[in-house]
Amino acid sequence: MSNSFDVRPYEIRIPDADLHDMMERLKRTRFPQDFANEDWRYGYNTEYHRTLIDYWINEYDWRAVERRMNELPHFKVDLMGVPLHFIHVRGKGLNPKPLLLHHGWPWTFWDVRKIIEPLTDPVKFGGQECDSFDVVLISLPGYGFSSPLTETGWNFWKTADLENVLMKQVLGYERYATAGGDWGALIAQQHGHKYESDVIGVYTHFPAQLSHYLAEHPDQPEGVEYDPALGLPASSEYSTDEAGWFERGKLFVENESGYGELQLTKPQTLAALVADSPAAQLAWITEKRYFWGLAERGSGTEAFEGVWPKEDLITTAAVYFLTGTGGTSSRYYWECRGNPWTPSHDRVPVVGVPTAVSIYPGEIYKPPKTWTEKYFNLQQYRVHSSGGHFAPLEEPEIYVADVRDFFRTLS
Repeated sequence: MSNSFDVRPYEIRIPDADLHDMMERLKRTRFPQDFANEDWRYGYNTEYHRTLIDYWINEYDWRAVERRMNELPHFKVDLMGVPLHFIHVRGKGLNPKPLLLHHGWPWTFWDVRKIIEPLTDPVKFGGQECDSFDVVLISLPGYGFSSPLTETGWNFWKTADLENVLMKQVLGYERYATAGGDWGALIAQQHGHKYESDVIGVYTHFPAQLSHYLAEHPDQPEGVEYDPALGLPASSEYSTDEAGWFERGKLFVENESGYGELQLTKPQTLAALVADSPAAQLAWITEKRYFWGLAERGSGTEAFEGVWPKEDLITTAAVYFLTGTGGTSSRYYWECRGNPWTPSHDRVPVVGVPTAVSIYPGEIYKPPKTWTEKYFNLQQYRVHSSGGHFAPLEEPEIYVADVRDFFRTLS
């Protein structure tokens, strides 16, 4: 690491008083009236909420999770006005590739934990020494331990600028690979768009941003059909092999995107709720993950907890609540609408570095391959039969295999 930056080892240690306050608030939770909502059609199910709050109070152990978190090497550095928290795990072997991983919303760095050791110690997990990576994983600005955030303007493309400084100037890497889903997909794509000379390649399991840009630039390339009401590629753009993909995106826009409109427009109103109540923070994020994690697994809480065990649900809510970042993480949305993205060049493909795309069946939006080929310098494309929006958590072995296979071909 560069000596010109004050990079400090960091240990997660929540004060006892904060944990006591959180527990007292949980014990005073007021539950809403709820009826005719067994299928969650009206939103977050109160019976399940009671189950989670009871688990949080009587079984969950923050200190045990905190100890496991601290087995990873954590660091903090003040960078571009952000008190940036990041993990830096050195890979085993002679020449590990630097790999910048990402989480999204409503994730934390902890939701990416399952893939870190297989990527940094591949031989232990059936890989080859040449598959080794140095893994870097930040908490996004205003998320979790990258707080308190006190400056405006932080969105996915500014985060890519921050990370480029981290990777090159702070950590000293000449070039790096990057990967991500959710917000992390857009950040990774921005690296591959703006910082082509610095980036080895991009792996993403959420190839978004396509419809917005291609629709506004119909001549780059020609011949794209767009559904302006949904903000998605038109149904005619999908092949017979992509049956159901348009409907999946339509379902998300029409039924599951209300949270986004609030965070895009009035995130500080939400902040007043989730800063005061850990139960509210849990409800806000769990309802979204319930629907995003079920498409390929069936319905019901048993299927849901196959993706998100209770401990993980509580841990994510606890991180947001204990760090007071429910509001600043939501502002990440506002800052995209309030500061519209502009391209750094007008070349096609928009993401010029070699790119690998994986499509998981439960993903909330799956663009047609024809659009993916237009937007990315597409070198690897895989459609999987299991997994969804939270692929690093749901299908870590598939995710790791995709990353290994792709970056093995690049240098």
